[in-house]
Amino acid sequence: MAEITPGTDTPASSTVPDKPALEGLETKLNTRWREEGTYAFNPQTTREQVYSIDTPPPTASGSLHVGHVFSYTQTDVIARFQRMRGKNVFYPMGWDDNGLPTERRVQNYFGVRCDPTYKYVEGYQPPEKPAKNQRDWDVVSRQNFIELCEQLATEDEKVFEDLFTTLGLSVDWDITYRTIDDHSRATSQRAFLRDFSKGDAYLSEAPTMWDVTFRTAVAQAELEDRDMPGAYHRYNFTAEDGRGIEIMTTRPELLPAAVALVAHPDDERYQGLFGKKVTSPLFGVEVEVKAHPLAKPDKGTGIAMVCTFGDLTDVTWWRELQLPTRAIMGRDGRLVSETPEWITTEAGRANYERIAGKTAFSAKEGVVEMLRENELLISEPEKISHPVNFYEKGDKPLEIVTSRQWYIRNGGRDVERRAELIQRGRELEWHPGHMRSRYENWVEGLNGDWLVSRQRFFGVPIPVWYPLDAEGNPDYENPIVPDEAQLPVDPAAQTPAGYEESQRGVAGGFIGDPDVLDTWATSSLTPQIVGGWGVDEERFRNVFPFDLRPQGHDIIRTWLFSTIVRANSLEGETPWKHAALSGWILDPDRKKMSKSKGNVVVPTDILEQFGADAVRYWAASAKLGADTAYEIGQMKIGRRLAIKVLNASKFALGMGVSAADVVTGDTSVITNELDRSLLTRLAGVIEQATRAFENYEYARALNLTESFFWSFTDDYVELIKDRAYGGVSPEETASVRATLATTLDAVLRLLAPFQPFATDEVWGWWREGSVHRAAWPEATALTAGLEDADPEVLPTVGVALAGLRKAKSEAKVKQRTAVLSATITAPAEQIARLQDGLGDLKAATAAAELTLVTGGEELLVSDVELEAPEGA
Repeated sequence: MAEITPGTDTPASSTVPDKPALEGLETKLNTRWREEGTYAFNPQTTREQVYSIDTPPPTASGSLHVGHVFSYTQTDVIARFQRMRGKNVFYPMGWDDNGLPTERRVQNYFGVRCDPTYKYVEGYQPPEKPAKNQRDWDVVSRQNFIELCEQLATEDEKVFEDLFTTLGLSVDWDITYRTIDDHSRATSQRAFLRDFSKGDAYLSEAPTMWDVTFRTAVAQAELEDRDMPGAYHRYNFTAEDGRGIEIMTTRPELLPAAVALVAHPDDERYQGLFGKKVTSPLFGVEVEVKAHPLAKPDKGTGIAMVCTFGDLTDVTWWRELQLPTRAIMGRDGRLVSETPEWITTEAGRANYERIAGKTAFSAKEGVVEMLRENELLISEPEKISHPVNFYEKGDKPLEIVTSRQWYIRNGGRDVERRAELIQRGRELEWHPGHMRSRYENWVEGLNGDWLVSRQRFFGVPIPVWYPLDAEGNPDYENPIVPDEAQLPVDPAAQTPAGYEESQRGVAGGFIGDPDVLDTWATSSLTPQIVGGWGVDEERFRNVFPFDLRPQGHDIIRTWLFSTIVRANSLEGETPWKHAALSGWILDPDRKKMSKSKGNVVVPTDILEQFGADAVRYWAASAKLGADTAYEIGQMKIGRRLAIKVLNASKFALGMGVSAADVVTGDTSVITNELDRSLLTRLAGVIEQATRAFENYEYARALNLTESFFWSFTDDYVELIKDRAYGGVSPEETASVRATLATTLDAVLRLLAPFQPFATDEVWGWWREGSVHRAAWPEATALTAGLEDADPEVLPTVGVALAGLRKAKSEAKVKQRTAVLSATITAPAEQIARLQDGLGDLKAATAAAELTLVTGGEELLVSDVELEAPEGA
């Protein structure tokens, strides 16, 4: 097979393979792209030239699943389009490697658990075979644990990079970051200190959602409801006049923590009790009956037991009614062992001793048993299923405990700030647009500020110390903060200015804050981290605000919202111009794929089976925001398309087509009406696909391009073979070769964002450089001189071609069998179009005589007489 040298129109030594194949292209082209810096960001730029992407940093905790392939491909096709449009694309990659997911993976992988009281062991090596029982795991110091986290995260990130490279992400791999490295820690701490200096970050002791397994506070955005079995328990409080006041609760174990009964102010049943005292059963504690509009007269008995704290409504009542705090639930999920001081009766204290130190579940059983023993249960518990708050990564229901935590103001208790954050959301372009309502609903439903401190180990340390008074008590009102030049700091290992390590933990000395920042408190700063905020101000000015934030729609309330909160407080503007929200991948049962459900697909398997271009085709076929089924059939179609790109391109180039034949502006060489029709249609596809991409409707751009491509290969290429091989006049041959070259050139560019490997492979057969550095095609380059061309000529002749092919198939003869005669009946305008392509139609079908008859409402092929097969 002869091959065409770029820029010539005569065959030269072959570079077009005899048998083009997709296998091996990922390795070959990724190596070349990396060596040639095909996707490198040019720092010598202006903001107007840049298209910047705030790429989601995947959590480095084990493995990626097919959902990552889906969403990251959608971002990549946008990046590739913008690069071909002449933009200097800033497309980095980060790794979110701090926080609970990494800690959990390290614990399970190495069989270790952290205890900050343990001393550091230099050169520590975890056991070769981790113990199966957690009680037998190695206990290590905080620093040893952090080292293991960093070791495993680094190994995971290498695997992730290899997979993303295989997928063909056009990331600049020289611009990467980790959310736990020195740069990210310094950025996160700098932002925290600036928020603190403005009063946007503050320390407060308050009721906190608490995960008893991880022993850490949890923010509102990390909550999820899960349906759990439970039961309603009915028993009486005793009024001053001796009558029983029946309440119904799912949490009888919190009866010792009761601080009030609350009913709706308009509920006539209880209006006479407001302001009066009632006594709790079993524990003999007096509480007051209060009125509050959140009480629901139609729920249960209409009067609720308020405990500190059973749920978030209890917190609201406690705060707004200024109720006392009677905490009995410890941070380990067990009731405190010491009998509370407010239980004063002998019987009450004896009853509490029976449940002291028990888990919430066992304490509930104990209280119900005592109620039953004392005949205080009005009826047997009524079994129900009800939603219960969980930490999204936790395994046990959350408790509410009082603790001292750091918060960042987010509009949860500030009407003006809330309105400001809603306005920021309205300054964004949302894709799809209806996703903005999810953001606004979240902001409007906030009930408190953002809790950012976590009682964990592998994370960004909160950069403050507290002075100790003469009695050794921390002065939380006057924390010691470092100078920004010192960042990053670790208060657990470093001393504040003016102190020595010997003063740590002693009266008159200091203590470091033991907590770390919530992982979202660092991830919310990805624009600042990768943009070089506070370090490389020139880069930051050139990329911020970013052009695009791509992410899943399920983390609007966390990552998207928190990033807006930080950009609003630090920069006074939105962090990006566009937000592109991808959907979920659903399994065959239409359920979201997730590791916890065990229904995920490993992406390496499908990449090996179908190839990157095929998998990308499936992902890019889905619109933004659309939850999409995992569909192997779509991948098979994508693979077929990629193979067709290789084979059709080889065929076109084998006809003598070269880069010199591509027309740009001057279309005078295009004289045949079939050719003119094709290029007119191509110009329309380019115009529509460009508009679709500009509206972030890449799936529409793919659909338009693919439909045109199959029409080009199935109809046009079949029709013009005779002319392309020089079977007619030189003018006709020049026209068809220019059309083939121009179409191939444009189609490769149009498909390049979706199938980067096949298109760049073909590009290298006949053009210089990479298709991914070529300009996006322009419709105007094809329209000059073609204004009067009829775009319907090609599809009309294509219908006739299909009709003649069908006749041969039904006759069970080969397609090269000659047509002795046939009749084509069609409306007048279609007859005129058939006349324009009649020569090519005859040549493609080996037809001796085709009679065109005007009539009817649609094109019909009839009276087909075929040459008799040999030997008939």
